[in-house]
Amino acid sequence: MLLQVVFVAQLAKERGDFDMRDIVRAICDKLIRRHPHVFGDVKANDSEEVLRNWEKIKTQERKDKHESLSILAGVPDGLPPLLKANRIQGKAAHVGFDWPKGSPAPLFAKLDEEIRELKEAAEENDPAHMADELGDVLFMTVNVARRLGVDPDAALNGVCEKFKRRFEFMEQSARDEGKSISDYTLEELDKFWDEAKTRE
Repeated sequence: MLLQVVFVAQLAKERGDFDMRDIVRAICDKLIRRHPHVFGDVKANDSEEVLRNWEKIKTQERKDKHESLSILAGVPDGLPPLLKANRIQGKAAHVGFDWPKGSPAPLFAKLDEEIRELKEAAEENDPAHMADELGDVLFMTVNVARRLGVDPDAALNGVCEKFKRRFEFMEQSARDEGKSISDYTLEELDKFWDEAKTRE
C-alpha cells in the first residue's frame, strides 16, 4: 500500500501537483484538527464525547468544502446492506441518536414490533409493504447486533456456513441410502436435519 502512495505522490510531483511532504502534512493536520482533546484544549470525558466532537469537526470540514452536511454522507452507497446499516446506525449514535444505554430490552421490544408489522403486511399480501417492513426488521436486527457487540455480517455468514454444513450432511445421508435428497418427505428431511444438529 505504501508503494502505491509513494508511486502516486511521485507522479503528482512530476506534474507539479503535490509531493510526499504535502501528503504527510495533510495527514498530520487532519489528525491534529480531529483530535483537539489530545492536541488542543478541548475536554472529552469519555469516548462517546470524543466521537461526537469528531463528527462535529467532520461536519465543519464538509461545510468548508461545500459538501453535504449530513453525517451520513460519509457512508458509501456501495457498501453491502448489513455493513451500511451498521455504519449508518453507528454514525447516528455518535451524535447521540441512539437507544438508551443499559438493558437491550427496548431494542428487543422494537424488533418484536417490527416483526408484528411484517406479519400484518404479509397478511395484506402487498409486496411493496412487505419489502418495506422486512427492511425495518433487518435494520432493527442490525441495531440489536450493534448493541450486543456482534458483527451482523459475520453472524449471518456463520449461520450460512452452519446451514451449508447441515444441508450437506443431509445430502450425504441420502446418498448413503442410495437416494437423492429430493426422494424424501419434509418430515424425513427434518430427521436428517436434527441428526446433523446433534452431531455439531
